[in-house]
Amino acid sequence: MAEIIYMPKLSDTMTEGVVAEWTKKVGDKVASGEVLAEIETDKATMEFESFFDGVLLHIGVEKGKAAPVNAVLAIIGKEGEDISALLAGANTPQPAAEAVAPDPAPTTQPTPVAQPIAAAAPTPAPAPVAASNASGRVIASPLAKKLAEEKGINIATVAGTGEAGRIVKRDVDHYVPYTPAQQTFNAAPAGVESYTEENVSQMRKTIARRLAESKFTAPHFYLTLDIDMDSAIKARKSMNQMDGVKVSFNDMVVKAVAMSLKQHPTINSSWLGDVIRRNHHVHIGIAVAVDEGLLVPVVRFADTKGLTQIGAEVKDFAQKAKDKKLQPSDWEGNTFTISNLGMFGIEAFTAIVNPPDSCILAVGGIKEVPVVKNGQVVPGNVMKVTLSCDHRVVDGASGAAFLQTLKNYMENPVNMLL
Repeated sequence: MAEIIYMPKLSDTMTEGVVAEWTKKVGDKVASGEVLAEIETDKATMEFESFFDGVLLHIGVEKGKAAPVNAVLAIIGKEGEDISALLAGANTPQPAAEAVAPDPAPTTQPTPVAQPIAAAAPTPAPAPVAASNASGRVIASPLAKKLAEEKGINIATVAGTGEAGRIVKRDVDHYVPYTPAQQTFNAAPAGVESYTEENVSQMRKTIARRLAESKFTAPHFYLTLDIDMDSAIKARKSMNQMDGVKVSFNDMVVKAVAMSLKQHPTINSSWLGDVIRRNHHVHIGIAVAVDEGLLVPVVRFADTKGLTQIGAEVKDFAQKAKDKKLQPSDWEGNTFTISNLGMFGIEAFTAIVNPPDSCILAVGGIKEVPVVKNGQVVPGNVMKVTLSCDHRVVDGASGAAFLQTLKNYMENPVNMLL
């Protein structure tokens, strides 16, 4: 009997998907567990595997087209089977099909809903290096090897995005020969108007939708505070003199914020319409910007972790982001978000609240300025932070009290170790 395959819900926020590629055509045999299509969601492009054995009898969504979750994606059955009755009743609403997300494709990334912020400083793109095992053999799927051979591509020069760096079909499809003199664009002749257009990805659509919803439905207000960083600078320098210890200012901010949230649960809350959820746990999202979009990996139970553990997790997340290996469990569940542009020399900025959080902290860079201490004007190191708040949950006094606690921890870092 023929079976309908519906557009699956591959992420918690997915409402529609785009078929990036069909790996089968009508009339082809399909085995259970075999990749049937690549689907672009709001967070990634994912390989979708068939649940059934049989012949592909019908394709419901053409390559490059979008369809809502639970729309008819395909029909698989016996060769020659009549599927007209099945198609006629296919409009009956179906429960959302959940699927485990495999490795994301290189053209998209999981999409957070935070202000574009801290990213690694841009560096020249290195020549791609293919994954290999201990014997030096390139790790690639049979289909990827076959496609590379057909296209005349040296498989060893293709960067893999599959499990453990394995080269898969999409890597060959998106392969661009590397040359040291690569340019990002072709300059137009002087005095000639020119432009390029690109289709909006599912990820960008989600960023636009959710940030717009946050900005225009949540009444934002902003609180900015100066923090004296002299003591934090000394404490960090002392800690980093220990063997194997590397603490960043961002690690200190994450720890200080986590401890402050335990004292101010109102800031660690979520607006859910009819109720306000007071989160007793502290999961801090660290907003990161990458070329393809935005990521917010989450440091879970941050208040219970030391500076070095926080630093190690953030570093691991950064590497996963670079390797396109972040999984849904890495970016879900935040109760508060931190955006840090200090490493780019930004003195102060405001960020858009990252739902379901009620607040987001924008962290600027440390700047040496004249300050007054004991009646004397002396050099000082100041860091500006701005708390964006959802006024439906947080009032000005609550936000100000939280910032005062945060300021105390940052200006007296030894208190974070008690």
